[in-house]
Amino acid sequence: MRGLFQTLLALILIAGSGGQAAAASPSTSTDLVVVMKSERVLYLYQAGHVVAQYPVALGASPRGTKQMAGDNKTPIGAYTLDWRNPNSDFHRSLHISYPDTEDRAQAAVLGVPPGSNIMIHGQPSYDDRLRTGDWTNGCIAVSDAAIDDIWSRVADGTPIHIYP
Repeated sequence: MRGLFQTLLALILIAGSGGQAAAASPSTSTDLVVVMKSERVLYLYQAGHVVAQYPVALGASPRGTKQMAGDNKTPIGAYTLDWRNPNSDFHRSLHISYPDTEDRAQAAVLGVPPGSNIMIHGQPSYDDRLRTGDWTNGCIAVSDAAIDDIWSRVADGTPIHIYP
């Protein structure tokens, strides 16, 4: 009887959360995400070891770091994956904490807005073709299968380091 009660309680809690419990509780403890822009690869690390890797597409102007809104560049630096969007226009997406204080200060020196809403995301939901090459506005794009896997392995608050 106690086992039945615990099962029913678990089902009620999951149903009451609208399914978000599974989305917000990754199954592994990835502790670092690394993107090597020059290699076009995203790596997931756990305890110093690569546990998964995925090919990526970058901003349409991939050389250099993001300096301002609209430059189509993917930022370089140390950030955090701070929230997720299950209803993204790009299948699913994980937000990168760009711009940070330093990025905002640099943009202010240049007299330009720094840009925002940089994500790791899947393919466009409005288009059935798989995009190839560097095509984003500064985000890091992967296949839909890859973002589903990354989504399940990476918790909010995980650091991401983006290298040239």
